[in-house]
Amino acid sequence: MNAVSPPTAWVVGTFDTKAAELDYLAGLVRAAGVRVVTVDVGTRSAPGAADIDAAAVASHHPRGVAAVFDTQDRGEAVIAMGDALATLVRTRLAAGEIQAMLGVGGSGGSSMIAPAMRLLPIGVPKLLVSTMAAGNVAAYVGVVDMTLMYPVTDIAGLNRLSRTILANAAHALVGMLQHRVPVDSAQDKPAIGLTMFGVTTPCVQAVRGLLQDDFDAQVFHANGAGGRTLEALAAAGLLRAVVDITTTEVGQHLAGGVCDAGPDRLDAAARHGLPWIGSVGALDMINWGAPSTIPERHKGRRFHVHNADVTLMRSNAQELEAAARRIAEQLNRAPGPVRLLLPLGGLSMIDAPGQPFHDPAADAVLFDTLKRLFVVSDTHLLIRLPHHINDPAFAEAVAGQVRAVLV
Repeated sequence: MNAVSPPTAWVVGTFDTKAAELDYLAGLVRAAGVRVVTVDVGTRSAPGAADIDAAAVASHHPRGVAAVFDTQDRGEAVIAMGDALATLVRTRLAAGEIQAMLGVGGSGGSSMIAPAMRLLPIGVPKLLVSTMAAGNVAAYVGVVDMTLMYPVTDIAGLNRLSRTILANAAHALVGMLQHRVPVDSAQDKPAIGLTMFGVTTPCVQAVRGLLQDDFDAQVFHANGAGGRTLEALAAAGLLRAVVDITTTEVGQHLAGGVCDAGPDRLDAAARHGLPWIGSVGALDMINWGAPSTIPERHKGRRFHVHNADVTLMRSNAQELEAAARRIAEQLNRAPGPVRLLLPLGGLSMIDAPGQPFHDPAADAVLFDTLKRLFVVSDTHLLIRLPHHINDPAFAEAVAGQVRAVLV
């Protein structure tokens, strides 16, 4: 019986400037029993500095090594090397040669390593020690499970502090590789993605409870990043269906709110054909930051302070009509089954009688526009219910439609 091969971790960075740190990381990972392949993305490296040296990486650029090494512009070279690394990673991933990736870099190194790291499937360990990790990391992380670690000192030589932090990074990656997630019954259930905001939590929790015996319910916060993550998982084939109770991100995108998931929201249904069972949760609001961040053009609108950093603005009839048009447009394109449930009693926790965003007239524009524009067919149903979105009866109706479509 053949012994099981040890997992392979790639240790990636610019060996022309950070060889000491990279060799230190690689040595610690090897000492823990993990096979290591070092990868050099330096634009001024000497040949042979790593197992896959800079020239070998650069050769994967569509224009060859010249794209990296024949330009006098460092920015162009860095961008080209990042593109080459991404191509190399795609190729080696397809061959099953990468089980984890550990990178280290400043702004330039991070910009090259992070896009390639994001190509690793969700669940595959990916850790980047980056001087950029204490700032806005959205551009580096995207919507994957990448771990960023801030090195505290600049990555410019080994010292007692950097040795400690880099050792923690190496051992963290080893721990991710060597300690697998325990297998449980949820892994045998079809995965479904649910969308939730704080103001639709009672509905989503109730739906989840009604379905959890038969489905692996994965809940995504509809704050922009959550919607993009949901769509990415759907595109990757990791979800059986989308239970899209909280579509606020559609309205946020059209109105310029901060919880914007981009123009591709609802593509899971429209482009990828996943069964879609959803609603219009939290479309009564557009999110902003602190009051001082709200655009001047919205002066005089109805606001509700959610906390010190989040201010909610009540969607008006015009914004709700635009959101309805976009939802209908996307869902009408869907080749798979669609069930759109409308809670005629209110869209969120604060859109109910006596609550600050209660506005039946504005909501009626949303409902009427969807009734007019959503194309009903044998596979695409529009279901109007008298309940508030957080009423137990509405959750039961959503769960019933999920079962009708998927079981």
